[in-house]
Amino acid sequence: MDVAPPAELSDWEKWAFEEPFEDMAGPFFYKQLPSGFVSAFKVEPKHLNGGGAIHGGMLMTFADYSLFTIAKAELEDTPSVTVALNGDFTSAGPGQGIIYASGEVVRETGSMVFVRGTINADDPNNGTTLLSFSGIVKKLRKRT
Repeated sequence: MDVAPPAELSDWEKWAFEEPFEDMAGPFFYKQLPSGFVSAFKVEPKHLNGGGAIHGGMLMTFADYSLFTIAKAELEDTPSVTVALNGDFTSAGPGQGIIYASGEVVRETGSMVFVRGTINADDPNNGTTLLSFSGIVKKLRKRT
């Protein structure tokens, strides 16, 4: 499915390969900034809970996606899967606007990449923090 970014994210990218679930849930986009790779999505009514805030499941889904963008340089397009994801909710997500995720690779082994990050409203680094997360991504062996 070809999904174009919203106007606010017009110069952001989507994965070069198809990600049906992420396109349906998001869609999500990423961009390399001087501080590292950052992910983003525009809040839509489908992302909200009954109280008008971003659903916690949506934030965890976005955190899972963001593990891979934060670790993009370390993964080098190697097939990979999430083996652990932890999140701590810190604030309710707004019912509109752009949501960002940024973070850092804490450690890398031969087959594992350890990541931590935050999801923020309205600004990749200084917005209201909605979720702090950490996770482990496992690089898969390429089949021959």
